[in-house]
Amino acid sequence: MTTARRGDLFDPRCPTRQLLDRVGTKWTSMAIKVMADAAPEEVRFGELRRRMPGISQKMLSVTLQSLVRDGLVARRVEPTVPPAVHYRLTDLGHSLDGPLAALRTWAETHMAAIEHNNLTYAQD
Repeated sequence: MTTARRGDLFDPRCPTRQLLDRVGTKWTSMAIKVMADAAPEEVRFGELRRRMPGISQKMLSVTLQSLVRDGLVARRVEPTVPPAVHYRLTDLGHSLDGPLAALRTWAETHMAAIEHNNLTYAQD
């Protein structure tokens, strides 16, 4: 039996850096929120795409594949023609919703100040 080792962001060899790259994207944050809002129900691919304005089909597919691979999202395929694909958060995925919600709230709350700072910086 292997003991799980905690990650170390400051270790260049630690996969924590890649994990933060994946979960820190706007598309991951949106997908987690849509599925958290729907929980415990599943969400179909088309519904996710409708609820995430601006995302392409390819980017949504890539984002969902990554979330499924990481064990944050469960995928279920109905054997229909065409196949109906459903997604839901796993327990691990639900544990990510709180931190991402806090980050989304922070960004929405402080966006005006950040935009102001960017404009001020650009004029210097």
